[in-house]
Parts: sequence; structure tokens; C-alpha cells
Amino acid sequence: MSTVDTLFRNARLVDGRTVDVAVCDGRIISIASHSQSPVAARETLDLTGRLVLPGLVDGHIHLDKGFVGDDWKSHRPCTAGFSVRERVKFEKEALAGARPIAVRAAALIDLCVAHGTTQMRSHVDIDLQVGLRNLEQVMAARDAHRNKVSVQIVAFPQSGIVTSPGVAGLLDEAVRAGADLVGGLDPAGYDADIDGHLDVIFGIADRRGVGIDIHLHDGGLLGIFEIENIARRTKALGLGGKVTISHAYALGEVPRDAVQRTAQLLAEAGVAILTNAPGAHAFPPVLLLRDAGVNVFAGNDNIRDSWWPSGDGDLLERAMIVGYRSGFSTDADLAAAFNMVTTNAAQALGLRDYGVAKGAAADFVVLDAQHVQEAVVARPRPRDVYKNGRLVAHGGTIVTAAR
Repeated sequence: MSTVDTLFRNARLVDGRTVDVAVCDGRIISIASHSQSPVAARETLDLTGRLVLPGLVDGHIHLDKGFVGDDWKSHRPCTAGFSVRERVKFEKEALAGARPIAVRAAALIDLCVAHGTTQMRSHVDIDLQVGLRNLEQVMAARDAHRNKVSVQIVAFPQSGIVTSPGVAGLLDEAVRAGADLVGGLDPAGYDADIDGHLDVIFGIADRRGVGIDIHLHDGGLLGIFEIENIARRTKALGLGGKVTISHAYALGEVPRDAVQRTAQLLAEAGVAILTNAPGAHAFPPVLLLRDAGVNVFAGNDNIRDSWWPSGDGDLLERAMIVGYRSGFSTDADLAAAFNMVTTNAAQALGLRDYGVAKGAAADFVVLDAQHVQEAVVARPRPRDVYKNGRLVAHGGTIVTAAR
């Protein structure tokens, strides 16, 4: 009889089965009914029939921007309507007096992990002012907290590329230094040069063999033009499954027939769409895109920073917000919202060992809910969060130190 590290008894899966889950060396090695799991274990935990969810995946966050772990910073509104360029200016002024990234990123990681996040994708500013300093500090935070959460990093040109000569080289350097993806920002609205901007990021992605995650706030038909351009470039370079358009507000601002045409291009190219259903802003129609074959996933985006004063890092709440703003009410709709912070996000991040399944990493969340639908609408607490089979958070508190 083999001996495993931990045997989790009476675990209720999302499909309704109650099983025993055996974990060894951080991975799930078996899932079986109690009568079929005669294994010896160094530790046995009885989950008492509580629901076991796969670890939550935050598809879009900014670990270098948040003020969690710092003094409260009052939100500073734009002077005349929303402006990305003005928000960037306000952000830089606020961050100049903020605590070090190591402190703030650690606090934000702990906040998210305590709610059940076990994987995240963080965008990190790369510009002429900060160079690669933010990247180096977020990479250090990623490594220091790797026992609690796995972090992908996007080299993000928050201050533009074409309008900031020298940033293209910094983005390439960032990828060579360890960033997992290259990012972009409003090729038209910020840089006023769609082809020039996209030439840089697709060039780096093709040359370095990395993915792309581009912020796209540009709205209306201009935004649709950019989205379709990105889809065509993705298909031409064979980057399907490795490209994400974050926000893609335009998809929520144009007529349905235009969205359907664009959705077909996105699906054919393998381009994913990220949304956080932001505030009062239009956002992509989730079900229409999904039904067309587009992978639509979610993330918290900005949490208590210069862009948004709100957010607590709870991805189940984010799923609820997406569902609420989308008018989701059926069980199928609520399951779709849940998938956006689990399986869909895992697919977009290219996670190949994800889920509560044999052979997968033992990353999961245990809570009191009948099913995923109740998990989304009620966001029950307390939650037990496991990373590689080890308890890392209980009742909203981190129980294991970074190392």
C-alpha cells in the first residue's frame, strides 16, 4: 500500500460526488470514493462534505500599483471625464510617496490568497521613468511568495511605446529578464499609431516566443478595428491561445451584428478576452462571445490604487459582479461566471496542470456551499485555501509565511 502526504476525506466535488483526494509531492495522485481509496497517509483531513473548488485564477491584476499595505490614499478624479493619460499622471504622483513594492505587493498577494486565489497574472509597468525596477521588485515578490501563489508577469507599457522612444527596447529587455508576456496599451488612443504599436509587441512575442496581453480601452468602431487587427496578426503568426485583449470595451459599445462578426475573428484566431465588468462602463457581452467560441475570463484588475479605490481581491465576488452586470440568473449562467475565474482563466494563462483532477497541482479552495452557483451568489466564508496540498489560508488569514 502506497503512502501519500495527505488524504482529504469527504471532499464534495463540483459535479456533486463525495470523494477522497490523495495528495503527494504537491499533486493530486488519486480521486476515489471512500471504499476505493485504501491508501495510507501521513496526514488525514476530513473535509466533512464541504465543497472543493479548483484554486481561483486572477487573470488580470497589478501588483506594483496597489495601496493595500500602505496608508489610505483618497481617490483623485480626472478633471474632465475619464482619461488614461491623466490617470497615469495621477498614479505616478501617488506612487512617488508610497511604500516599497515589496511591502504593497506582499499585502495584496495575501489579500487575494486569503480569498482563494492560487494563480494570478500581474501586469507590471515598464517605462522610461521606472525602467525595469518595478519588474525586478515584482519578480522578487513572486519568488518570495511562490509557496502561496503562482504569478505570471506581463511587461506593461503604461506610458505608451511609440510616443515613448526607448520603451520598445525596455519591453524586449523585460522579457529577456523574465517577464512571461509582453503587454500593450491603446495603440490608437494612447500612441496614435496602431501599426507602429502592434509591430513592436507582436515582434517581441514572435522573436522571444512569449504571449501578449494588451490593454484596450479604445471604444466604438475604432476599438473594433484594433481588435480585429490584433486577431489577424495573431492568426498570421500562429499565436492562437497566447494572446489576450484585456477590457475590450468596444465590444460592449457597438451593435450586436458587429460584435458577432468580430467574435468570429477572435475565435478563429484564438484570442481571449479579459473583463472585470468595471464600474458603470460598457464591457464585452460574455455569453455572446462564449457562444461564438471565444474564451472570456475575468480578473480583479486594479485594487485600491490610483485607478479604483475599491476591491478586496475576492474572485468569487468578481464572478458575481460580472454575472450581475451581465444579467445572469440561471444556473447555467452562474456556472459560466464561475468558469471565468477558474477554468477559462486557467486556459487563458496556459495552465496545463489545473483543476481538481488526478495529476493536477493540488491547488484548491474548501468552503460551505451546495454548488458553484451558491459559491458565486453567496461568496461563503470561511474558506480554506490549499497550494500544492498545503494549507496557506484559513478564515481569511494567511497561515504560512513567504519563503
